[in-house]
Amino acid sequence: MTLEFTLLISQTAAVFFLACWLSTGVFENFFYADLNRRFTSEVLDFTRLREQYPEVYTRVAHRRITDAKLHKWMFGFIVGWETFAVLTLWVGVVGLLLAILGIVDSETARSLGLLGALLFTSTWAGFLIVGNWFCYWFCHEDAQNTHFQMTLWGFATMIMLVVG
Repeated sequence: MTLEFTLLISQTAAVFFLACWLSTGVFENFFYADLNRRFTSEVLDFTRLREQYPEVYTRVAHRRITDAKLHKWMFGFIVGWETFAVLTLWVGVVGLLLAILGIVDSETARSLGLLGALLFTSTWAGFLIVGNWFCYWFCHEDAQNTHFQMTLWGFATMIMLVVG
């Protein structure tokens, strides 16, 4: 077994794990949308911030988005983005599997995996950036920590795909 072959197997597994993780999230968002939609609305409306940190809330309340239709639209955009990302990840996994079998060029397969990993990473980086604007570190620390770790996981996968 060559290093190139082993690296390709490892890269396939890395993209597969991202695809599996995000597939679970997309599944939840389609079939149990109320779970995440509520938290999205809480962040956008500063619900917890208003209750737990009223002095901070008064300073940043102008950033709030209170329109329930806009909350729903933003959640729909997020779900659409995640769906596109997860489909791209699965295309990358299939491409990498075909590269292992010698059917597809490994550079093409890695490019597909890299694109999926970029979309995965962009999802979580986007949550960090937008969440920062909406001060979610005050009341949604666990979400912020998860988003940070997912961003790092995505970057690590991207590096693994590029280095190979």
